[in-house]
Amino acid sequence: MTFGRSTRRFAAIGGTLALAVSLAACSSDEPEATNGEGGDEKEISIGIPSGWDEGIAVSNLWISILEEKGYEVESQTADVGVIYTGLAGGDFDLTMDVWLPYTHAAYEEKYGEQVTDLGVWYDNAKLTIAVNEDSPAKSLEDLAKMSDEYGNKLVGIEAGAGLTQITQDEVIPTYGLEGMDYSISSTPAMLAELKGATDAGENIAVTLWRPHWAYDEFPVRDLEDPEGALGEAEEVHMWGAEDFGDRYPELQGWLKNFTLDDEQLFSLENLMFNNEEYADDPEAAVDAWLEENPDFVDQVTGGAAK
Repeated sequence: MTFGRSTRRFAAIGGTLALAVSLAACSSDEPEATNGEGGDEKEISIGIPSGWDEGIAVSNLWISILEEKGYEVESQTADVGVIYTGLAGGDFDLTMDVWLPYTHAAYEEKYGEQVTDLGVWYDNAKLTIAVNEDSPAKSLEDLAKMSDEYGNKLVGIEAGAGLTQITQDEVIPTYGLEGMDYSISSTPAMLAELKGATDAGENIAVTLWRPHWAYDEFPVRDLEDPEGALGEAEEVHMWGAEDFGDRYPELQGWLKNFTLDDEQLFSLENLMFNNEEYADDPEAAVDAWLEENPDFVDQVTGGAAK
């Protein structure tokens, strides 16, 4: 079973980017062919962010849509810093996973004038403390008063994760949760405990984040955070090359129409990352998701896939 990303959440942006990765293979001196209908070029390159499940899932969704529409799609998985650098330099045409205004703010400041912001497709990206949906606590204030209902335990993820630091430095002191055992382990271990507790009908409190397939797989809900200790929600943007609108005017319109709500995104991630039937086969996972959402392509593109 795949448990998705682990320690990448909201680590501080900065340091040395892994620019030793060569992006030359993604670019070409040859002019790209155009698609007469809509005026779009037929070839497009997509940078897929390594370790970011929602970006991987949505990129594969769009690869399927574009190929059905007659585009020739190339994709490369790389660190986000490499992707943004390549996008600004013309080595990529599109990437689907830019977190603003906080997580990727440094990249926006550096490359914002060299890329095209194509809009927001998801607007509820945030850190959370989640509990099984039938448990008594409704807020983090309740959790402090009802900690014994949860075995006096808060299940965390990796020690190096930004979520872990924020929980330690902000959430626990803000809500007086010092009496709870804050278990710091790993994302797979947290998800295993979450599965075990929900299967057994037991109460559990875990650190989590949106978007994540766990919200589709398990009966969980977020605790309210009245003091804002976990920070505000972010938006997930799409970025294109600086001349994206000139080269892909029709696709730019489709992307403007593109959004996913929690139910749609969590179910797509769950199929792709937590369903053994589609292990290592994102194309099949996308096909299965589109069968469950038969009107999606029409709603986004204004017509069925060709």
